[in-house]
Amino acid sequence: MKNIYDDEAFFKEYAKMERSQGLNKAGEWYQLKEIFPDVKDKNVLDLGCGYGWHCKEAVRRGAKSVLGIDMSMKMIQEAESRNADEKITYRNCGIEEYEYPMNAYDLVISNLALHYIEDLKSVYKNVYKTLKESGIFLFNIEHPSFTSGVYEEWIRDDQGKALYWPIDHYFYPGKRETVFLGKKVMKYHHTLTQILNGLLECGFEIEHVEEALPSEEARSLLWMQDEMRRPMMLMVKAKKRETVDKRL
Repeated sequence: MKNIYDDEAFFKEYAKMERSQGLNKAGEWYQLKEIFPDVKDKNVLDLGCGYGWHCKEAVRRGAKSVLGIDMSMKMIQEAESRNADEKITYRNCGIEEYEYPMNAYDLVISNLALHYIEDLKSVYKNVYKTLKESGIFLFNIEHPSFTSGVYEEWIRDDQGKALYWPIDHYFYPGKRETVFLGKKVMKYHHTLTQILNGLLECGFEIEHVEEALPSEEARSLLWMQDEMRRPMMLMVKAKKRETVDKRL
C-alpha cells in the first residue's frame, strides 16, 4: 500500500477521478464543510493530504499555518503544484511515521486515509498528543459497512444490475484486499465500535458523527442512486478534552 499512489498507471487513473478536480467535486464535501471548525489564526495538520485541497481550504478560512503530510511523493508533488501557499508546508511522510509534537495544532484533519492504517488507536493517541487543549480532530474514513464488503463490490445480476451489497467477517478487523482503479489495494477494516470507542478511550469527546450520502442534486443522477443503498464513508468530529481542574 505504501507505494500504490506512486504507481504511474494508478496515479494517472486517480487523476481522472472527479474528486481529483477539487473539493466541490468530492461527493462528501457538502457535508464535511458544515462541520469544518473555525481555523482563523490557528495551526492545522492534514494527515494524508493528497492533492492538498483541505490544506488550501484551511488557509482560505484564515489558518495561520498548515502542514500537509502524505506517504506518496506523487501526491506531495501534485499538492505543491496545485495548492501551494506561503502558509502551507507539504512533507513526504507517512501518518504512522510523523513525530507528532506536543500541543502543536488546533485542528488535525484526515480525509480518506485512516482506512490504510492498521493500528488506528496509535494514531488517535498521537493526534491527541499533538492537539492543543480543546483542539479538534476531524476525519473521514471509509465506512465499516464498506470496508467489510466483499471486495468492496456489489453482487450483480447477469445484466450488471446491483442486487445487494455483501458484508462478511464484520467483527474480524484487519487487512482487506480490494481492487481500486484497476490495481490491487490493501486496506484495513475497523468496526464502528473500534472507530468511535477508540476515540473515547484516548481522551476525545465525540461532537459529531455523520455518514456520507449523495446530495439531493446527485441523487437525481441514475448512476448515483445505488449510493443510497449503503454508506461508503463515515465522518467524525472529536474534541480533545479540556484538562481536569488540578484543584479537584
